[in-house]
Amino acid sequence: MFQKILIANRGEIAVRIIRACREMGISTVAVCSTADRDALHAQLADSCICIGPEQPKDSYLNMEQILSAAVVTGAQAVHPGFGFLSENTKFARMCTRCGITFIGPSPECIDQMGDKAKAREMMKRAKVPVIPRTDGTVTDVAEAKTMAQSIGYPLIVKAAAGGGGRGMRVVERPEEFEAQFTLAQRESEQAFGDGRMYMEKYLAFARHIEIQILADQYGNTIHLGERDCTIQRRHQKMIEETPAYTLSPKMRKKMGEAAVRAAKAAGYYSAGTVEFLVCGEEFYFMEMNTRIQVEHPVTEMVTGIDLIHEQIKIAAGEKLELSQREIRPQGHAIECRISAEDAERGFLPCAGEVADVHLPGGNGVRVDTQLFSGCQIPPFYDSMLAKVIVHADTREEAIHRMRSALGEFVIEGITTNLPFQYELVSSEAFAKGDVRTINEQLEERCKKTC
Repeated sequence: MFQKILIANRGEIAVRIIRACREMGISTVAVCSTADRDALHAQLADSCICIGPEQPKDSYLNMEQILSAAVVTGAQAVHPGFGFLSENTKFARMCTRCGITFIGPSPECIDQMGDKAKAREMMKRAKVPVIPRTDGTVTDVAEAKTMAQSIGYPLIVKAAAGGGGRGMRVVERPEEFEAQFTLAQRESEQAFGDGRMYMEKYLAFARHIEIQILADQYGNTIHLGERDCTIQRRHQKMIEETPAYTLSPKMRKKMGEAAVRAAKAAGYYSAGTVEFLVCGEEFYFMEMNTRIQVEHPVTEMVTGIDLIHEQIKIAAGEKLELSQREIRPQGHAIECRISAEDAERGFLPCAGEVADVHLPGGNGVRVDTQLFSGCQIPPFYDSMLAKVIVHADTREEAIHRMRSALGEFVIEGITTNLPFQYELVSSEAFAKGDVRTINEQLEERCKKTC
C-alpha cells in the first residue's frame, strides 16, 4: 500500500480524498494555486505545495509543477479526483515515466474511452447497445450535413473528443444544421484542440442513467447499481439519486451486465461509470467516465462501500475483495449540488467571501464540502461548493430528509443555488419523478440574463 499520495485537485473532492487517505493511514500532499493558499484542502493535508498562479492552466493543469511536487515530497501516487487532469492521457503517462502511480485506469484505456468514435466501435463489438449514428468522424460541414441525412432529425452534433456538454448541439431541422455544427466544432476546438465531430440520433426526454463500476487489474469487474442523473441544466448534472425508480428489475440487471461487458472490453480497472440513455425498455451506451464521479456518494450511501478506498487499493495492485452477489444496495439516496451561482440571473457564478456557514446534520445526512466561515470562493474554478447527500429507507423519506437538510444549510456572504435546490426537491414534479418538466423549467431559467 502507498505511504504517501499527492492529490492533484482542489475543493470538496480534494478534501474527500484527503480524509479517505487518513482513514487508510496514508500521508497526503495537497497542491494549491495562489488563490487557494488558505483553502480547506491546503490546510487539511499533511503538507501543501503552491504550484502556480490562480488560473487553472498555470496551476491545477500544470503537469510539470504537479509532478515536481510529487517527486520532491516523495509521493508514490497521484490521485487526480475529477475534472482537471483526471482523464488526461498525457498526464497519466507522465506519472508512469516518473515512477509515480496514477490512481485511475491505464493511459491506453483513458485514450480509447475518451474518443467517442473508438468507444462506440468497442461497445458494438462487446454487444453493448449503441445509439444510431453516423459512421466515423467528420470535420467538413458540407460532408457532415450529407452524413446527417442517414439518421434523420432531430439529431445531436457531438465532439469526438468531448465531454461535460462541450462541443455539443441539438439540431431540430436541416436548415439549422450548418450553424449548429459550426458552433459545436468551434467549441470543441477551443476546449479539446480537436475539431472532429460526429452525429447521432437525438433521443428527446431520455433518462440519463449511469452504472457504477469497480474493476481490479486482474480482470475482476463488478457493478454497484445505477444512478439517475437526468436532472441537468445545459448538460450539467444538478441532482442525482439511486436507485432509479423508473427501472424494472429486468432492465436493472441487463444494464448492469452491459456495463460490466463494457468495462471488460475496455480493459478497465479502477472506479468508473458507464453512462446510458434510457427510453422505455431500451437503453443505449453514451460514454464511459474513466474517473470517480461527482455523484459517487449516493452509491456509497446505499452500498456502504467507500469508492475512494477501493480506488486506492486497486491502484496499489490489490485484488477486488467484493463479488457481484455481495452487492445489495439498501434504501434510497439523493444528492444535491450546491453552487455559488444565482439561479435568478441565469445561474451566473458568484465569487466572494463566505461570511458564515452552518452545515446540516442528523441521521442519514452527509455533506461533502470545502466550506468554512471566512473562506474565499475564487472566480477561477468550478462554482460547486458542496454536495448534500441523504439516505433513507424509501424515496419519499429521502425527499423529506433532503428538504430538511437544505432548509438547515446556511451559507452567508455569497449567493448560492440553495433556495433553488430547495424549491426543486419540494416540487410536485420532483416527487412524481417528472424530470421532463423539471429540465424544461431549468432551460427557461438558463435563458435569463443579467
